[in-house]
Amino acid sequence: MAADLSNIVKAYDVRGVVPDEWDERLAELFGAAFVEVTGADAIVVGHDMRPSSPGLSGAFARGATSRGADVTLIGLCSTDQLYYASGALDLPGAMFTASHNPAQYNGIKLCRAGAAPVGQDTGLAQIRELAERWSDEGAPEPVAQPGSITEQDVLVGYAAHLRTLVDLTQIRPLKVVVDAGNGMGGHTVPTVFEGLPLELVPMYFELDGTFPNHEANPLDPKNIVDLQARVKAEGADLGLAFDGDADRCFVVDERGEGVSPSAITALVAARELDRHGGKGTVIHNLITSWSVPEVVREHGGTPVRTRVGHSFIKQEMAATGAIFGGEHSAHYYFKDFWNADTGMLAALHVLAALGNQDGPLSALVSSYDRYVGSGEINSTVADQAGRTAAVKAAYAGQEGVTFDELDGLTVATADWWFNLRPSNTEPLLRLNVEARDTTTLTRIRDEVLALVRA
Repeated sequence: MAADLSNIVKAYDVRGVVPDEWDERLAELFGAAFVEVTGADAIVVGHDMRPSSPGLSGAFARGATSRGADVTLIGLCSTDQLYYASGALDLPGAMFTASHNPAQYNGIKLCRAGAAPVGQDTGLAQIRELAERWSDEGAPEPVAQPGSITEQDVLVGYAAHLRTLVDLTQIRPLKVVVDAGNGMGGHTVPTVFEGLPLELVPMYFELDGTFPNHEANPLDPKNIVDLQARVKAEGADLGLAFDGDADRCFVVDERGEGVSPSAITALVAARELDRHGGKGTVIHNLITSWSVPEVVREHGGTPVRTRVGHSFIKQEMAATGAIFGGEHSAHYYFKDFWNADTGMLAALHVLAALGNQDGPLSALVSSYDRYVGSGEINSTVADQAGRTAAVKAAYAGQEGVTFDELDGLTVATADWWFNLRPSNTEPLLRLNVEARDTTTLTRIRDEVLALVRA
């Protein structure tokens, strides 16, 4: 039977259960295929703290050297640390992580030199085809001159680069609680924060890919409960929560309240625009708050709206030369970081903004958080297209209502908007609503959900 890797090769990465869905043999084939497709003569490889990561990344490196490429192993790292290495060394890269997925999963995030993303349309489909073929026929004979494997630690260089992009030396002292969720934030935060006027209260910094305390997914409210309680107990200025591979960062204010990623996007956009002389494009996806494009315009910038998904954001950033991009999912992308996403750099911006004034974080972000939002509400729906059409029909002809279908269905008026979009992987419709007040939000949310779930 021919190998079929479609269940583990996703739109933007490889991800699956180890060893049931993939193993070191396949990792070696992926390494060989990656070199074949990119034509690279050298690559950089890093991995997270999952028990299967060292073995898988080592096998990938062997596959790469069998095709003649030299491999630099950077060992334990966050995903944005791997992007730093790809950018600073100008090499294609492979990061072994399954982000916030449970312990039995692992995966590979791939990029070309300069941290340029590799997805289905930019090489991942060909990598999959080669790995499938070699899995059936056996890998090709190693080249006459195989590559070498060397090790290099880039953590200090990564931290130094981030600190050239945000000046924290003059801020007032801040007490910050960081929940690393037993993920890679426990590895990167101490080095990045070292010597800054920050009193660090660490939570779950022990690297443990079995996630003994909670899932390393801060977008799920149950996973930040410990952080919220600790911020209040410590009388801290703020809390930060990182996901498993520490490329996403979620912020909690001094009251223990979560700060919306849209408000963080607006705050960082304002700072980046000020840094670039009030000129520049900022990318935001279509379910970030109205606050984001408003703040961008107020600071002299040009907001550009995209579909949801990091490949769309990165494409738009490259096409427009944007200085910054943000998503509702707490992914933040920076021109000065090779257009790649780094939650750590967003966190440093928040610390600088807070530390350069005297008020609390809740007051600081209130000017960037102007509306009320529902968050994402999922409904299991067999007929996604039929239910979406029913919702559109219900609002068609109403005065002042506009429609757009850039990504799912967005319906808007002067006082509210909602977006309804299908999941690509599950029989779900995802609803996001925003309004000028809570009463309106509740009314629109309930109207739409009644139609979706009818």
